[in-house]
Amino acid sequence: MGLLAALLWGGTDFLVGVNARAVGVKRAVYFGQALGFSIMSLLLISFPVFILRAMAAPLETWLLGVVAAMLTVAGALSLSKAFALGKASIVAPLVTTYGVVTTLLSWAAGEYISLLQLACIALCVIGVTLSSIHSEPQVPHTAEASSSIAFALLAAAFYGTSFWLQGRYVLHALGPVTMLWLAYLIGLIVLVAIVLRVDDGLKIPPLKNCLTLTGASVMNLGGFSAFAWGAVAGSVSVVTVISTLSGGIAAILGFMFFKERLAKVQVLGVMLVLVGAFILHLKT
Repeated sequence: MGLLAALLWGGTDFLVGVNARAVGVKRAVYFGQALGFSIMSLLLISFPVFILRAMAAPLETWLLGVVAAMLTVAGALSLSKAFALGKASIVAPLVTTYGVVTTLLSWAAGEYISLLQLACIALCVIGVTLSSIHSEPQVPHTAEASSSIAFALLAAAFYGTSFWLQGRYVLHALGPVTMLWLAYLIGLIVLVAIVLRVDDGLKIPPLKNCLTLTGASVMNLGGFSAFAWGAVAGSVSVVTVISTLSGGIAAILGFMFFKERLAKVQVLGVMLVLVGAFILHLKT
């Protein structure tokens, strides 16, 4: 299930860049949120026990869930922008550093962090620095490439904070299904307000773009489902470790379909980020 989640999330990351380039960042995220909300609403209608259990949660938990959902939307927008500007082979591994953010927030909240975890955080920071180096003078759009790295790290910060809030305060009360529905609901509300300001923002994209938009949303939901199933049936740490391979899978897809080339120092940086995130998840 961890490998399946990694494959699905890697495919999702790859399609996010394709969709953002085809229909625009805001519209791509909007249609993904709309489809996800529709699917999760049908799930809650079919199994109302999920929402009935969540209704017993205190108001503070719901409010924190809303905050986490808004952070997730901000992360999705930042991630789409990063993929639209830069290479999937760099952006995808950088986003896996959300685990560093989650770990640091847990440490700030009083949880113990070992020396190995601190070393992994330092490894990720070094990897981020190396991956942002453009040693080839003929590489075009250097400003856009640098911006893509900034947006990727911003997405990691948003996602890491959201996951920390959910894990510490929300999921145990609302449950994963209701929390995911809430995230899509808040995302849809925010994105409707945004795309209304875009020309033809609510216009249905061409069929070929609808297919990739649907594919990204369905794979994202499938990734979460596989992750949850694996966590319940087996070891959470093992499933989490394997699912972080999604960054590498998205990078491979970017190389296969877009022939994205990286300098040797960037390859080293990407590998350090993946290794650091891998070990960090294993020991968290």
